[in-house]
Amino acid sequence: MTNRVRFGLIGTSGWMDFAHLPMLKADPRVEMAAICGRNRARAQEMADKYGIAHVFSDYREMINQADLDAIVIATPDDEHYAMALAAIDAGLHVLCEKPLALNAADAKAMYERAEAKGLRHMTFYTWRWMPHYRAMVELIQAGAIGRIYHCQFNFLTGFGHNKEYQWRFDRRHSNGVLGDAGSHMFDLSRFLVGGIAQVSATLSCNVRCDAAPDGHPVEPANDAALVLLKFANGAQGTVQVSTVARVEDPIFEQSIALHGEAGSLVAELRFGTDCQLRMARGGEPFAPATIPEEFLTGVDLQQPMVSQMVPMFVQQPIGCRLFVDGIVENHSIVPSLYDGWKVQQVIDAAIAADESGHWVATGASSAVHSGEERGAVLV
Repeated sequence: MTNRVRFGLIGTSGWMDFAHLPMLKADPRVEMAAICGRNRARAQEMADKYGIAHVFSDYREMINQADLDAIVIATPDDEHYAMALAAIDAGLHVLCEKPLALNAADAKAMYERAEAKGLRHMTFYTWRWMPHYRAMVELIQAGAIGRIYHCQFNFLTGFGHNKEYQWRFDRRHSNGVLGDAGSHMFDLSRFLVGGIAQVSATLSCNVRCDAAPDGHPVEPANDAALVLLKFANGAQGTVQVSTVARVEDPIFEQSIALHGEAGSLVAELRFGTDCQLRMARGGEPFAPATIPEEFLTGVDLQQPMVSQMVPMFVQQPIGCRLFVDGIVENHSIVPSLYDGWKVQQVIDAAIAADESGHWVATGASSAVHSGEERGAVLV
């Protein structure tokens, strides 16, 4: 592999335009060789904007014809499996958006196929690279709050009030907010606390969207979810995600609270405004916690988080740059498709728990990888 990596991109969403394309464009080791979208006019528009030479409307043609080294998949969730396997079988390194698939069996197959081929792979869990969450990891590893007893993870937004058709609320394409925002919170809970052994869950569908553009009846997916967690290390937790909340921030709000034997950590991210990290130890009140300077490279704290993100991802070895590092330097990457599979196990278990009314095991307690059962491993 030379130091120049030829990328193909599947998907023309606003997220691809906001995040992946600017990040890759800024990396001198990357050549954005081709882009694929079912709406060819939209794909051409993005190709013109970012200087991408080739445009396709069939991802299989792009994989076979564009002489690629790596691929980025940012499409509806039900398409990830087939696209990833086609890329892997063609010998391409794969970066796939979360959630990895619609079920854990498909996610596991994606991971195992990439490993068998000796390819580099990443599941793109955006929020684990936020400065305050990375600082949380360092504080936990340093023993600042001791053994974690319990925790809360919340991701709230309000775009689900819009009744216009959205594929995220169509069961053919998605597992709803549980798979969308929930996958991020399950990843962060594994990242900060450890492997999740069992879950109990309540899922709800509060707003039914309009019929699909193809006229197909919509089986609505959940727009709110509450999940109880039992971690393999004995901690307990909750995850609450919603697209039908009304929040003060114009975009969305996340909050994480970790409570341990020696203290507590609380992080709050308001994407359209700012973020905070506070800590309390012993009998002391909460006070701002220090975020290491290296986590703030490219971050203008006077700007809202939404404006900080791309400069931060361009200037730090995180996100797409981390993926390219793994390809060029030939080393494994975390979060990988393995992490996507482990999160998908939790999603599957939550769906089963909601349907059965019982606690459901995820399989985390029977497999240890990259220190996941130890908790708070910065990788």
